[in-house]
Amino acid sequence: MQTSTYAAKGSIGLELQNRRVFPRFGEFRKQSSCVKNLRVTNNTTSSGLRIGSVVMGAEFGRPRTRIEAVFRPRSVKARASGGDIEDVDVTAPQGKSSGTVLPFVGVACLGAILFGYHLGVVNGALEYLSKDLGIAENAVLQGWVVSTLLAGATLGSFTGGALADKFGRTRTFQLDAIPLAVGAFLCATAQSVQTMIIGRLLAGIGIGISSALVPLYISEISPTEIRGALGSVNQLFICIGILAALVAGLPLARNPLWWRTMFGVAVVPSILLALGMAFSPESPRWLFQQGKISEAEKSIKTLNGKERVAEVMNDLREGLQGSSEQEAGWFDLFSGRYWKVVSVGAALFLFQQLAGINAVVYYSTSVFRSAGIASDVAASALVGASNVFGTAIASSLMDRQGRKSLLITSFAGMAASMMLLSFSFTWSALAPYSGTLAVLGTVLYVLSFSLGAGPVPALLLPEIFASRIRAKAVALSLGMHWISNFVIGLYFLSVVNKFGISTVYLGFSAVCLLAVLYIAGNVVETKGRSLEEIERALNPAT
Repeated sequence: MQTSTYAAKGSIGLELQNRRVFPRFGEFRKQSSCVKNLRVTNNTTSSGLRIGSVVMGAEFGRPRTRIEAVFRPRSVKARASGGDIEDVDVTAPQGKSSGTVLPFVGVACLGAILFGYHLGVVNGALEYLSKDLGIAENAVLQGWVVSTLLAGATLGSFTGGALADKFGRTRTFQLDAIPLAVGAFLCATAQSVQTMIIGRLLAGIGIGISSALVPLYISEISPTEIRGALGSVNQLFICIGILAALVAGLPLARNPLWWRTMFGVAVVPSILLALGMAFSPESPRWLFQQGKISEAEKSIKTLNGKERVAEVMNDLREGLQGSSEQEAGWFDLFSGRYWKVVSVGAALFLFQQLAGINAVVYYSTSVFRSAGIASDVAASALVGASNVFGTAIASSLMDRQGRKSLLITSFAGMAASMMLLSFSFTWSALAPYSGTLAVLGTVLYVLSFSLGAGPVPALLLPEIFASRIRAKAVALSLGMHWISNFVIGLYFLSVVNKFGISTVYLGFSAVCLLAVLYIAGNVVETKGRSLEEIERALNPAT
């Protein structure tokens, strides 16, 4: 099949869209919101966090290297400031919170919707815009229309962290709305392929910034007990954006110029994002780091309720206690102090992409067609619906099952699905069922992806990174995501033509199995822990 056919039918992207496991990292936190009679034995190696006159820390058993000590705390101890072990009674505020976070998460998720929409909109529109702009016979220029978005997203993901640190989260959202809106407008009104490419580049910069900013903002404003569920909503809205792009392409068969409306409609949520952020509270953590204490308290009151202001402010103080360090620079991410955890973030997104998700979804329509599926568009729509359904399930499980278990289950399911896809193309005994198996394997793969590999990395990264490196480390990890995404989109067909689709799918399956092993040994479990507690455990030197 020609490259142009693949490009015309396949530019739906599933993203993000982010150390070691703590086997008992959250066991001492009870669901009743009270921790009573916490007693453990004394140990000389611990990372301390101070609550009133009590020091709590992660205890370590056998002697370990410095990196192992940071990434494998085994239990929690409590001792009085004088050094004696005693019972600890920490009581959280009782009663219903008067704060509300959901409307502001919803505003931020407009960025996630635009993320998915801009990735998916070209899937149905490329064939028609190519005819309109005179590039129907030029596969190279069609490829640029598709891939320029990814190049722009790579650039945007690296700049998003610096902008968020300098201007704050909400102001950066407003700045981000500019390339999102202008890019959509240029694409909708383009009379030449050059204008279209510039528009796609600007839109790419916009979604690159939002890919780092949305999970960062949500993680910093969400209460600990529901942070996982709210964080996974980011991926859910990305999937909704992709599905919306598929649905938006339905009138194309009757109206070939409808592609302009498909691009132009993205201007509306861009404007709503900017307006919504004008009324949304800034991240309390960013305000506190900037020394804007009264503004941080006001933000906490809006998000968590006035009854939790003292608790959250105390948590923020504890997170920064003993540290007068400024925001980290880019080179700090590669220092011995942070590189281990930063490498985990980058690895998660590399595994996410090298496991084949974008290759599968970009070219699902063409794969279905080659397998003899009569309605390939309907089959691709089924894939999009499976993605939304799986992500919705993941949202309900995130704070109950934990991040690590969902990741392992997800990659294991993806490995099995890839094997099924591979065998459906090679085993002669399965030839009569190849079409059905192609759809079944793809749907199961996307469903498995949406349960963990899709939503968890973007949620987990802001949780495991220390506050002074959080924005830049998330941006770096997402940069790796976009680079690998771009390379796979560019070379996937060449690799398939050389080795065959079955061999490529087996390679994806092997990557998924490697991801399971890596996650089991290096990824931290963060459910039920505040960002400050996670930071103190992972970075005891701060």
